[in-house]
Amino acid sequence: YIVVARPQFRFINSIGHVAMPIVNGVGDFITWPVRAGGNLVRKIHKISSLEQENEELRTRLDSALATKTDCDVAILENRRLNYELDVKHTIGYDTIIADIVFDNSAMNHETFLVNRGSNDGVANGMIVVSFNNVMSGIVIDTAADFARVRALTDSGTNIAVRVAGSDVYGFLHGNGSDTPTIGFFSDPKFQGASGVKLVTSNISGILPPNIFVGQMENESEVSVPSPRDLARVMILKFNTNEGKYK
Repeated sequence: YIVVARPQFRFINSIGHVAMPIVNGVGDFITWPVRAGGNLVRKIHKISSLEQENEELRTRLDSALATKTDCDVAILENRRLNYELDVKHTIGYDTIIADIVFDNSAMNHETFLVNRGSNDGVANGMIVVSFNNVMSGIVIDTAADFARVRALTDSGTNIAVRVAGSDVYGFLHGNGSDTPTIGFFSDPKFQGASGVKLVTSNISGILPPNIFVGQMENESEVSVPSPRDLARVMILKFNTNEGKYK
């Protein structure tokens, strides 16, 4: 018989408690460069990602600032031109938004109906403008829920205008076409030309001044909005002399 002695587990466990921390410490010491290198690589990658994201954000910010600068310059230029040309926008007027529901063109006459009337505060003589602030006509008849507007192209149109930025006055006459004619009376020597801008004049005491009317195409013809090209307009509310344009 061979007798195998029973292992002394208590002694082995005691050795393990002493040896394992040493082994772990040695292992940590040996693998520290690898772990440190891995952490460094992760940090470098994270920093690189942040730098790339920061560069993209900086590019977007520069683009936004450039756009804002362009807008600011455009606004200032627009204000300067408006000041020089005496052009007044719809700011300062109460406006009524209206849809064009019907237009009529026949025998050199051009009128159109809008779906706003006296119940909405519309009155005869009020000016109708397009959404880009160009005069499109004058209210000549009102009912409770609709109004009739005479377009600038109508042969019955005859309104006082002024060359923007000057003291040259004249009258715009509709003729049934998209280019009404103008005759100047305050300065017979003035020669109209392409690009000359016209605004309303209050010389007759009827219309508010400085509403943009149109732009001359040559020495006598003016380009104005056609009702056929409009779907929605704004009616400027102001005190009127009703019946003047009937």
